[in-house]
Amino acid sequence: MLAAMGYARKSLICLAETPYYHVIARCVRRAWLCGYDTYAGKNYSHRKHWVRQRLRTLGETFSIDLCAYAIMSNHYHLVLRVNRECAAQLSNEAVVQRWTRLFGRPPLIMRWQDGTANTAERALAEKLIECWRNRLVDISWYMRALNEHLARRANAEDECSGRFWEGRFKSQALLDEAGLLTAMVYVDLNPVRAGVAATPEESEFTSIYARIQQHTAHQSTSKASKRRVQSEAPPMLGFRNGHLPQHPALPMRLDDYLQLVDWTGRMTRSDKRGVIADCLPPILLRLRIDPDAWNTTMRVGGNRFGRALGRWERLRSHARQLGQSWVRGLQVARRLYCRS
Repeated sequence: MLAAMGYARKSLICLAETPYYHVIARCVRRAWLCGYDTYAGKNYSHRKHWVRQRLRTLGETFSIDLCAYAIMSNHYHLVLRVNRECAAQLSNEAVVQRWTRLFGRPPLIMRWQDGTANTAERALAEKLIECWRNRLVDISWYMRALNEHLARRANAEDECSGRFWEGRFKSQALLDEAGLLTAMVYVDLNPVRAGVAATPEESEFTSIYARIQQHTAHQSTSKASKRRVQSEAPPMLGFRNGHLPQHPALPMRLDDYLQLVDWTGRMTRSDKRGVIADCLPPILLRLRIDPDAWNTTMRVGGNRFGRALGRWERLRSHARQLGQSWVRGLQVARRLYCRS
C-alpha cells in the first residue's frame, strides 16, 4: 500500500502537489507497540493510550490536522493534512508557545521574549522562530516528535535500549478526494481486516471509533460523557457537515463516510460478501468509484498503490512532476476510479 523505500523524502512529501498524506510506522523485529505479545507473554495494550495522548499533544502543537488513525499491535497508520494557512497566520509569540511545548526554550528566545535582546539577537531570534514555523508544517518533524517520544517510553518500560522502529516512517501522497477517501477507509478498517475487531464501532483505537463516540456524546445530554469523549480522542479534522465553506473540513459528509466504512467492512468479510451489494453508498457513485474494484482494493493485500494514491490523471501528473514516466498504481487507478 505504501511508498517504496529508496526515494528522497522531498519527492515523497511535496506540499505543492497535495496537503494530504498517509503515513505508517512499524516496530523493529519482535518489538511490540501495543496489544498482547504471546511470545513474551506480556500485554502492552496500555501503550495505545500513549499514542493517542501524544497525537492529542501534537494536534495542539503542529499545524497538521489528523484525518484518520489506527493504532495496531506493532504499527500505526495516520492520514494527515498539512495546514500551511494556519501556520502562516500564527504570531511569532504563538509559534514560540507551540514549539516550546515539545522542545526546549533557548536563552536567545528568552531574551527576545523579555525584551532584553539587542538588535542582532532579535534578528537571530526571529530567524529561528521562522524556522520553527516551517517545522510546524513538516510531517518529518511531526513524526519525529511522535516516534522518539514513544520509543523512549517503551524502552524505559522494557528496561532496554536500541532501535524501537524499523526505520523512518513510510508515506503516501493522497492526490485527490478519491485518494483521500480510499486511504481513510483503508486505515479505519485495519482492525476489522486484521480480525482484531468485529465492527468499526468496536475498533477502539481508531478514528472511526472516536468519531462514532463523539457523535453519540453530542446527542447525549450527559456533560460528563461529552467531557470524557473530548478528553480521550485526539483532535481531528471534521467532515463537511455544518462547517462554513472557509473552514477546513474533509470533503464529504460524516453520514456518507460512516455508511461507506460500514458497507466496505461487511463486503470484505467472506461470510457476508455481496449481502448488501444493491445498497451502494451514494458517495461511491458521486466520486465515480467502481464498487467491485473498491471491494478488491480494501481486502488484505488488495491495494497495489505505491507512494501516491489518486485518480489515473492525478497519478500521471504526479509522475511528470517527479520527472518520471510512470508511478506504481496507474493500472489500479484506471480500474478503481472510473474516468469520466
